[in-house]
Amino acid sequence: MATYETEIHTGGGGWQPDEPLTLSIANRSDVVPVDGAPPTGATVTWSSDQGNGSVTFFDEGSRFEGTAQFPGEGPVGYRGTLAN
Repeated sequence: MATYETEIHTGGGGWQPDEPLTLSIANRSDVVPVDGAPPTGATVTWSSDQGNGSVTFFDEGSRFEGTAQFPGEGPVGYRGTLAN
């Protein structure tokens, strides 16, 4: 499981703090280890009534970059850094 401090980027507003993102993904083995982050190059995409997005992880999972769209809002840049 990994938790990230996140930011969104809107057209003219620059980067703004957003809510933390917590990932826990496992199937036959851990995609996101219980005590770690996704590997570099891993991509996570989600879609639901609560929003959708796609992010790719870099620097051994210490950060991600991508896009997200939340209900009633347009798409935004989305990035995060691994919380300590």
